[in-house]
Amino acid sequence: MSTLLIRNVQLDGNVTNILIEGNRFANLTAPADTVADETYDASGLVLVPSFFNTHTHASMTLLRGYADDLPLFPWLNDHIWPFEGKMRAEDIYAGAKLATLEMIRSGTTWFCDMYWMAEETVRAVAESGIRATVGVTLMDHLGEAEIKRQLDFLANWKDPTNGRISLAVAPHAVYTVSGELLQRCAEAAKANGQTLTLHVSETEKEVQDCIEAHGMSPVRWLDHLGVLSDNVIAAHVVHIDEEEAEILKERGVWIAHNPCSNMKLSSGIFASDMLLKKGCRLTLGTDGTASNNNLDMREEMKFAALLAKVRYTSETLPAGEILRWATRNGAQAAGLDAGVIREGALADAVFLDLENERLVPNFNLTSNWVYSADTRAVRSVLCDGKFVMKDGMVEDAQETIARARQSVKAILSR
Repeated sequence: MSTLLIRNVQLDGNVTNILIEGNRFANLTAPADTVADETYDASGLVLVPSFFNTHTHASMTLLRGYADDLPLFPWLNDHIWPFEGKMRAEDIYAGAKLATLEMIRSGTTWFCDMYWMAEETVRAVAESGIRATVGVTLMDHLGEAEIKRQLDFLANWKDPTNGRISLAVAPHAVYTVSGELLQRCAEAAKANGQTLTLHVSETEKEVQDCIEAHGMSPVRWLDHLGVLSDNVIAAHVVHIDEEEAEILKERGVWIAHNPCSNMKLSSGIFASDMLLKKGCRLTLGTDGTASNNNLDMREEMKFAALLAKVRYTSETLPAGEILRWATRNGAQAAGLDAGVIREGALADAVFLDLENERLVPNFNLTSNWVYSADTRAVRSVLCDGKFVMKDGMVEDAQETIARARQSVKAILSR
């Protein structure tokens, strides 16, 4: 078992030495002369939990800035889906590689994805050193043969890493997936011990269309079908009432709030105060870069907190609460003992540079991290007890960027 000693790092206001054994924090107050396979001098740095992004579409990095400032359904039908129709396996891989680079540099060590050709995203994540739950997207238009192939893939898949990657069953939404297929997806997720993730009540149109088609809203329809349970991550969940919030709480559903995407697509304002008071399980996601337009979870925290204050009061969704959504809650949604710096927990963490001007003065590190800092403060990143970024350096970064540019050029020429 490899060991890593982090010397002179600030943690919870104190300077300490931290020993990592294998992929877990072993001792948060280790003696300075502890012998380890690797030593890292973290003088002037503070250690904080890494981010866990509960909803994104990683390979959509290739669509960053493409078809901006449009309503959701024209954006999807007239621009995004036609572009995606030209994407090949090597493009999915290139986009996912670019996404993992962006996430590493901004302090994210796990994400829940929903996209096509899941094998290519798995390959990119395996190479990156971070974690992911990679969704296998299912829609009715794929046809029965392809749906069966994907369900078989989910049932028989083996993780190529040492526990860093899992798969999720990912029916897109109630407006693209029939009730029968939604039930098949829920059954598959339970049989395989996998997460089920989907878009839920993102727009008013989605809600109204569902009521017209099924006589009930998306949350009620999904509950009627038996889809909702504690292995579900529901993305957006903007347009719901108190009864639906109670359903989500009772079923143990994890809710992925995506404030930047919701604002950019004019989808609506998340009912954070109501959901908090109901005791719902709340997390944070970025959505894809075509509707955000980045994967920066720190920025997402700030927007989430400020948007809640616009809707409610200045005391709504304080910095400590939204940080918990982005770290510990997200890790729990992933089924990981992470998102916290604690002996025995998985060693996923971010080193922040206390010399960065946005962290000065440091009256309250949590407030600075949520409201003030940007990704320039991120010096190094640990995932699974190993450096995925060390002193600003990420392996193969330039190659990853060049590959993404080549893919976009190829897609536009098809």
